[in-house]
Amino acid sequence: MRKSLIIASALTITGLAAAMLVPTKPAFAADLTIVSYGGAAQAAARKTIYEPFSKVTGITFSEDEYNGEIAKIRAMVQSGTVSWDVVEIGEQSALSMCAEDIIETIDWRKLSIGRDKFIGGNAPDCGVPTFSGSTIIAFDKDKLANGPKIIADLFDTRKFPGKRGLAKRPWDNLEWALIADGVAINDVYKVLRTSQGVDRAFEKLDTIKKDVVWWVAGAQPPQLLADGQVVMTSSYNGRIADANKNSGKHFAIVWDAQAFSRTVWIIPKGSAHRENAYKFLDFASSPQVQANLPNYISYGPTNKEAMALVNPASLANLPTAPENMGNTLFSDAAFWSERRDELTQRFTAWLAK
Repeated sequence: MRKSLIIASALTITGLAAAMLVPTKPAFAADLTIVSYGGAAQAAARKTIYEPFSKVTGITFSEDEYNGEIAKIRAMVQSGTVSWDVVEIGEQSALSMCAEDIIETIDWRKLSIGRDKFIGGNAPDCGVPTFSGSTIIAFDKDKLANGPKIIADLFDTRKFPGKRGLAKRPWDNLEWALIADGVAINDVYKVLRTSQGVDRAFEKLDTIKKDVVWWVAGAQPPQLLADGQVVMTSSYNGRIADANKNSGKHFAIVWDAQAFSRTVWIIPKGSAHRENAYKFLDFASSPQVQANLPNYISYGPTNKEAMALVNPASLANLPTAPENMGNTLFSDAAFWSERRDELTQRFTAWLAK
Protein backbone atom coordinates (compact mmCIF):
# COMPACT_ATOMS: atom_id res chain seq x y z
CA MET A 1 0.00 0.00 0.00
CA ARG A 2 2.75 2.38 1.03
CA LYS A 3 4.66 1.51 -2.17
CA SER A 4 1.58 2.31 -4.30
CA LEU A 5 1.21 5.72 -2.60
CA ILE A 6 4.85 6.50 -3.26
CA ILE A 7 4.47 5.58 -6.94
CA ALA A 8 1.25 7.58 -7.22
CA SER A 9 2.88 10.58 -5.59
CA ALA A 10 5.87 10.33 -7.90
CA LEU A 11 3.59 10.20 -10.92
CA THR A 12 1.63 13.20 -9.67
CA ILE A 13 4.80 15.23 -9.12
CA THR A 14 6.14 14.21 -12.54
CA GLY A 15 2.84 15.19 -14.14
CA LEU A 16 2.85 18.56 -12.41
CA ALA A 17 6.44 19.19 -13.45
CA ALA A 18 5.61 18.32 -17.04
CA ALA A 19 2.58 20.59 -16.96
CA MET A 20 4.72 23.46 -15.75
CA LEU A 21 6.91 23.07 -18.84
CA VAL A 22 3.95 23.41 -21.21
CA PRO A 23 3.00 27.02 -22.08
CA THR A 24 -0.43 27.84 -20.72
CA LYS A 25 -3.00 30.04 -22.36
CA PRO A 26 -3.78 33.21 -20.38
CA ALA A 27 -7.03 33.18 -18.48
CA PHE A 28 -8.22 36.01 -20.75
CA ALA A 29 -6.80 36.64 -24.20
CA ALA A 30 -8.55 39.69 -25.62
CA ASP A 31 -9.27 40.05 -29.33
CA LEU A 32 -8.29 43.72 -29.20
CA THR A 33 -6.31 46.02 -26.89
CA ILE A 34 -7.50 49.63 -26.81
CA VAL A 35 -5.32 52.36 -25.34
CA SER A 36 -6.22 55.90 -24.27
CA TYR A 37 -5.43 58.57 -21.67
CA GLY A 38 -7.53 57.22 -18.80
CA GLY A 39 -9.71 59.35 -16.57
CA ALA A 40 -13.20 60.59 -17.34
CA ALA A 41 -12.65 60.61 -21.10
CA GLN A 42 -11.71 56.93 -21.25
CA ALA A 43 -14.57 56.04 -18.92
CA ALA A 44 -16.96 57.83 -21.31
CA ALA A 45 -15.42 56.09 -24.32
CA ARG A 46 -15.72 52.72 -22.58
CA LYS A 47 -19.43 53.26 -22.04
CA THR A 48 -20.20 54.68 -25.47
CA ILE A 49 -17.72 52.88 -27.74
CA TYR A 50 -15.72 49.98 -26.28
CA GLU A 51 -18.53 48.05 -24.58
CA PRO A 52 -21.16 48.59 -27.32
CA PHE A 53 -18.59 47.53 -29.94
CA SER A 54 -17.86 44.31 -28.07
CA LYS A 55 -21.55 43.60 -27.62
CA VAL A 56 -22.37 44.09 -31.30
CA THR A 57 -19.36 42.25 -32.74
CA GLY A 58 -18.52 39.68 -30.06
CA ILE A 59 -14.91 40.92 -30.16
CA THR A 60 -13.47 41.00 -26.65
CA PHE A 61 -11.24 43.84 -25.56
CA SER A 62 -8.76 44.82 -22.89
CA GLU A 63 -7.65 48.35 -22.04
CA ASP A 64 -4.46 50.15 -21.22
CA GLU A 65 -3.63 53.76 -20.35
CA TYR A 66 -0.68 55.99 -21.22
CA ASN A 67 0.33 59.65 -21.35
CA GLY A 68 0.60 60.00 -25.10
CA GLU A 69 4.27 58.98 -25.29
CA ILE A 70 5.42 58.37 -28.86
CA ALA A 71 8.54 56.67 -27.45
CA LYS A 72 6.46 53.90 -25.92
CA ILE A 73 4.88 52.99 -29.25
CA ARG A 74 8.17 53.37 -31.10
CA ALA A 75 9.88 50.94 -28.72
CA MET A 76 7.15 48.34 -29.21
CA VAL A 77 7.32 48.56 -32.99
CA GLN A 78 11.10 48.53 -33.21
CA SER A 79 11.40 45.56 -30.84
CA GLY A 80 8.61 43.63 -32.55
CA THR A 81 6.64 43.33 -29.30
CA VAL A 82 3.50 45.26 -30.16
CA SER A 83 0.81 44.57 -27.58
CA TRP A 84 -1.45 47.54 -28.44
CA ASP A 85 -3.89 47.44 -31.36
CA VAL A 86 -5.77 50.75 -31.34
CA VAL A 87 -4.37 53.86 -29.65
CA GLU A 88 -5.85 57.33 -29.16
CA ILE A 89 -3.33 60.13 -29.62
CA GLY A 90 -3.13 63.81 -30.56
CA GLU A 91 -3.15 64.59 -34.26
CA GLN A 92 0.25 66.32 -34.08
CA SER A 93 1.84 63.17 -32.69
CA ALA A 94 0.08 60.97 -35.23
CA LEU A 95 1.62 62.97 -38.08
CA SER A 96 5.08 62.58 -36.55
CA MET A 97 4.67 58.82 -36.12
CA CYS A 98 3.33 58.48 -39.65
CA ALA A 99 6.50 60.15 -40.94
CA GLU A 100 8.52 57.65 -38.89
CA ASP A 101 6.55 54.78 -40.43
CA ILE A 102 5.73 53.25 -37.03
CA ILE A 103 1.95 53.34 -37.46
CA GLU A 104 -0.32 52.06 -40.22
CA THR A 105 -1.43 54.20 -43.12
CA ILE A 106 -5.20 54.00 -42.91
CA ASP A 107 -6.88 51.95 -45.64
CA TRP A 108 -10.10 53.93 -46.04
CA ARG A 109 -11.62 51.14 -48.15
CA LYS A 110 -12.07 49.22 -44.91
CA LEU A 111 -14.17 52.01 -43.36
CA SER A 112 -17.69 53.22 -44.01
CA ILE A 113 -16.70 56.89 -43.72
CA GLY A 114 -14.56 58.89 -46.14
CA ARG A 115 -11.56 60.82 -44.88
CA ASP A 116 -13.20 64.07 -46.00
CA LYS A 117 -16.23 63.63 -43.72
CA PHE A 118 -14.70 64.96 -40.51
CA ILE A 119 -15.13 68.27 -38.72
CA GLY A 120 -11.87 70.19 -38.84
CA GLY A 121 -10.77 68.99 -42.27
CA ASN A 122 -9.59 65.80 -43.92
CA ALA A 123 -8.36 62.98 -41.71
CA PRO A 124 -4.57 62.50 -41.66
CA ASP A 125 -2.98 59.64 -43.61
CA CYS A 126 -2.39 57.50 -40.53
CA GLY A 127 -5.27 58.34 -38.20
CA VAL A 128 -9.05 58.32 -37.87
CA PRO A 129 -10.41 61.31 -35.91
CA THR A 130 -12.01 60.35 -32.62
CA PHE A 131 -13.09 63.26 -30.43
CA SER A 132 -12.73 67.01 -30.71
CA GLY A 133 -11.92 69.40 -27.92
CA SER A 134 -10.72 72.94 -27.55
CA THR A 135 -8.40 75.05 -25.50
CA ILE A 136 -10.48 78.06 -24.47
CA ILE A 137 -10.42 81.00 -22.08
CA ALA A 138 -12.57 80.69 -18.95
CA PHE A 139 -13.43 82.86 -15.98
CA ASP A 140 -15.43 82.59 -12.76
CA LYS A 141 -18.75 84.44 -13.03
CA ASP A 142 -19.00 84.55 -9.23
CA LYS A 143 -15.82 86.64 -9.11
CA LEU A 144 -16.03 88.48 -12.44
CA ALA A 145 -19.59 89.26 -13.46
CA ASN A 146 -18.64 91.10 -16.66
CA GLY A 147 -15.84 88.91 -17.92
CA PRO A 148 -13.82 88.69 -21.14
CA LYS A 149 -15.64 88.16 -24.42
CA ILE A 150 -12.92 88.02 -27.08
CA ILE A 151 -9.39 86.66 -27.14
CA ALA A 152 -7.94 90.18 -27.15
CA ASP A 153 -9.30 90.57 -23.59
CA LEU A 154 -6.73 88.02 -22.45
CA PHE A 155 -4.05 90.61 -23.29
CA ASP A 156 -5.92 93.62 -21.91
CA THR A 157 -4.54 94.09 -18.40
CA ARG A 158 -6.12 97.52 -18.02
CA LYS A 159 -9.64 96.30 -18.60
CA PHE A 160 -9.00 93.05 -16.73
CA PRO A 161 -6.21 93.57 -14.19
CA GLY A 162 -4.82 90.55 -12.40
CA LYS A 163 -3.15 87.27 -13.16
CA ARG A 164 -4.19 85.03 -16.05
CA GLY A 165 -3.39 81.36 -16.51
CA LEU A 166 -1.80 79.96 -19.65
CA ALA A 167 -0.52 76.53 -20.63
CA LYS A 168 3.27 76.29 -20.44
CA ARG A 169 3.78 75.61 -24.13
CA PRO A 170 3.96 77.58 -27.37
CA TRP A 171 0.95 76.22 -29.27
CA ASP A 172 -2.33 78.09 -28.81
CA ASN A 173 -0.46 80.90 -27.04
CA LEU A 174 1.43 82.05 -30.16
CA GLU A 175 -1.71 81.87 -32.29
CA TRP A 176 -3.76 83.82 -29.75
CA ALA A 177 -1.06 86.46 -29.49
CA LEU A 178 -1.22 87.08 -33.23
CA ILE A 179 -5.03 87.19 -33.27
CA ALA A 180 -5.02 89.67 -30.38
CA ASP A 181 -2.47 91.72 -32.33
CA GLY A 182 -4.82 92.04 -35.28
CA VAL A 183 -4.03 89.02 -37.49
CA ALA A 184 -7.14 87.53 -39.12
CA ILE A 185 -7.84 84.07 -37.77
CA ASN A 186 -7.53 82.49 -41.22
CA ASP A 187 -4.10 84.05 -41.71
CA VAL A 188 -2.56 83.00 -38.40
CA TYR A 189 -0.44 80.10 -39.68
CA LYS A 190 0.57 81.99 -42.80
CA VAL A 191 2.01 84.68 -40.52
CA LEU A 192 3.43 82.20 -38.01
CA ARG A 193 5.38 80.48 -40.78
CA THR A 194 7.54 83.59 -41.09
CA SER A 195 10.30 84.61 -38.69
CA GLN A 196 8.71 88.06 -38.45
CA GLY A 197 5.42 86.45 -37.46
CA VAL A 198 7.05 84.42 -34.70
CA ASP A 199 8.79 87.56 -33.42
CA ARG A 200 5.48 89.40 -33.47
CA ALA A 201 3.76 86.68 -31.44
CA PHE A 202 6.45 86.67 -28.76
CA GLU A 203 6.40 90.46 -28.59
CA LYS A 204 2.66 90.34 -27.90
CA LEU A 205 3.18 87.69 -25.22
CA ASP A 206 5.77 89.99 -23.67
CA THR A 207 2.97 92.42 -22.81
CA ILE A 208 1.39 89.97 -20.32
CA LYS A 209 4.36 87.81 -19.37
CA LYS A 210 4.66 89.20 -15.83
CA ASP A 211 0.94 88.62 -15.27
CA VAL A 212 0.87 84.94 -16.30
CA VAL A 213 0.54 81.91 -14.05
CA TRP A 214 1.77 78.95 -16.11
CA TRP A 215 0.02 75.57 -15.85
CA VAL A 216 1.09 72.16 -17.10
CA ALA A 217 -1.74 69.77 -16.14
CA GLY A 218 -5.35 69.95 -17.24
CA ALA A 219 -6.64 69.82 -13.66
CA GLN A 220 -4.89 73.08 -12.75
CA PRO A 221 -6.94 75.77 -14.56
CA PRO A 222 -10.27 75.06 -12.79
CA GLN A 223 -8.40 75.06 -9.47
CA LEU A 224 -6.69 78.36 -10.30
CA LEU A 225 -10.11 79.89 -10.95
CA ALA A 226 -11.69 78.35 -7.86
CA ASP A 227 -8.87 79.62 -5.64
CA GLY A 228 -9.02 83.12 -7.13
CA GLN A 229 -5.38 82.95 -8.21
CA VAL A 230 -6.27 84.18 -11.69
CA VAL A 231 -9.02 86.34 -13.19
CA MET A 232 -9.11 84.18 -16.30
CA THR A 233 -7.25 81.17 -17.65
CA SER A 234 -6.84 79.02 -20.68
CA SER A 235 -8.22 75.54 -20.13
CA TYR A 236 -9.56 72.48 -21.89
CA ASN A 237 -13.27 73.00 -22.45
CA GLY A 238 -14.14 69.61 -20.95
CA ARG A 239 -12.46 70.50 -17.65
CA ILE A 240 -14.55 73.66 -17.30
CA ALA A 241 -17.80 71.88 -18.12
CA ASP A 242 -16.94 69.14 -15.63
CA ALA A 243 -16.23 71.67 -12.86
CA ASN A 244 -19.63 73.29 -13.45
CA LYS A 245 -21.49 70.00 -13.60
CA ASN A 246 -19.81 68.05 -10.83
CA SER A 247 -18.33 70.71 -8.52
CA GLY A 248 -21.07 73.33 -8.60
CA LYS A 249 -18.88 76.02 -10.16
CA HIS A 250 -20.13 78.92 -12.26
CA PHE A 251 -17.34 79.15 -14.76
CA ALA A 252 -17.96 80.74 -18.15
CA ILE A 253 -16.25 79.85 -21.42
CA VAL A 254 -15.07 82.38 -24.00
CA TRP A 255 -15.47 80.53 -27.29
CA ASP A 256 -13.91 83.29 -29.38
CA ALA A 257 -10.77 81.92 -31.08
CA GLN A 258 -11.21 78.53 -29.41
CA ALA A 259 -8.18 76.44 -30.38
CA PHE A 260 -9.91 73.42 -31.87
CA SER A 261 -8.02 70.14 -32.07
CA ARG A 262 -8.70 66.45 -32.53
CA THR A 263 -7.39 63.20 -31.22
CA VAL A 264 -7.17 60.29 -33.64
CA TRP A 265 -7.17 56.52 -33.48
CA ILE A 266 -3.99 54.94 -34.80
CA ILE A 267 -2.88 51.33 -35.38
CA PRO A 268 0.74 50.61 -34.41
CA LYS A 269 2.68 48.68 -37.06
CA GLY A 270 2.85 45.04 -36.06
CA SER A 271 -0.56 44.91 -34.36
CA ALA A 272 -1.60 41.27 -33.98
CA HIS A 273 -5.28 42.17 -34.40
CA ARG A 274 -5.22 44.52 -37.36
CA GLU A 275 -8.55 43.42 -38.85
CA ASN A 276 -10.31 43.74 -35.51
CA ALA A 277 -8.75 47.17 -35.18
CA TYR A 278 -10.33 48.25 -38.45
CA LYS A 279 -13.70 46.93 -37.31
CA PHE A 280 -13.33 49.02 -34.16
CA LEU A 281 -12.39 52.15 -36.13
CA ASP A 282 -15.40 51.70 -38.38
CA PHE A 283 -17.72 51.34 -35.39
CA ALA A 284 -16.18 54.24 -33.46
CA SER A 285 -16.49 56.57 -36.46
CA SER A 286 -20.22 56.01 -37.01
CA PRO A 287 -22.45 59.05 -36.37
CA GLN A 288 -24.73 57.25 -33.93
CA VAL A 289 -21.82 56.16 -31.72
CA GLN A 290 -20.10 59.54 -31.80
CA ALA A 291 -23.32 61.40 -31.01
CA ASN A 292 -23.67 59.49 -27.73
CA LEU A 293 -20.32 60.60 -26.28
CA PRO A 294 -21.39 64.17 -25.31
CA ASN A 295 -23.98 62.67 -22.96
CA TYR A 296 -21.04 61.67 -20.75
CA ILE A 297 -18.30 64.22 -21.41
CA SER A 298 -18.12 67.58 -23.19
CA TYR A 299 -16.06 66.56 -26.19
CA GLY A 300 -17.54 66.93 -29.63
CA PRO A 301 -17.98 64.35 -32.37
CA THR A 302 -15.67 64.49 -35.36
CA ASN A 303 -18.04 62.86 -37.86
CA LYS A 304 -19.96 65.71 -39.50
CA GLU A 305 -23.17 63.68 -39.59
CA ALA A 306 -23.08 63.07 -35.84
CA MET A 307 -23.84 66.66 -34.80
CA ALA A 308 -27.45 66.42 -35.95
CA LEU A 309 -27.93 63.45 -33.60
CA VAL A 310 -26.43 65.00 -30.46
CA ASN A 311 -28.75 65.50 -27.51
CA PRO A 312 -29.67 69.25 -27.56
CA ALA A 313 -29.07 69.40 -23.80
CA SER A 314 -25.38 68.63 -24.40
CA LEU A 315 -24.76 71.13 -27.20
CA ALA A 316 -23.94 74.27 -25.22
CA ASN A 317 -20.66 72.85 -23.87
CA LEU A 318 -19.41 71.37 -27.14
CA PRO A 319 -16.71 73.03 -29.24
CA THR A 320 -18.53 71.74 -32.33
CA ALA A 321 -21.87 73.41 -31.50
CA PRO A 322 -22.67 75.85 -34.35
CA GLU A 323 -23.03 78.80 -31.96
CA ASN A 324 -19.55 78.11 -30.53
CA MET A 325 -17.72 77.81 -33.86
CA GLY A 326 -18.24 81.31 -35.19
CA ASN A 327 -14.59 82.32 -34.84
CA THR A 328 -12.73 79.06 -34.40
CA LEU A 329 -8.97 78.61 -34.68
CA PHE A 330 -8.44 75.19 -36.24
CA SER A 331 -5.09 74.13 -34.82
CA ASP A 332 -2.74 73.23 -37.66
CA ALA A 333 -1.41 69.81 -36.66
CA ALA A 334 0.91 69.67 -39.67
CA PHE A 335 2.51 73.01 -38.74
CA TRP A 336 3.11 71.93 -35.15
CA SER A 337 4.37 68.50 -36.14
CA GLU A 338 7.01 70.24 -38.25
CA ARG A 339 7.88 73.19 -35.98
CA ARG A 340 7.07 71.93 -32.48
CA ASP A 341 10.63 71.24 -31.30
CA GLU A 342 12.02 74.49 -32.71
CA LEU A 343 9.30 76.72 -31.24
CA THR A 344 9.25 74.87 -27.93
CA GLN A 345 12.98 75.59 -27.57
CA ARG A 346 12.41 79.26 -28.30
CA PHE A 347 9.44 79.37 -25.90
CA THR A 348 11.53 77.79 -23.13
CA ALA A 349 14.32 80.30 -23.72
CA TRP A 350 11.77 83.16 -23.70
CA LEU A 351 10.36 81.98 -20.38
CA ALA A 352 13.84 81.95 -18.85
CA LYS A 353 14.56 85.59 -19.77
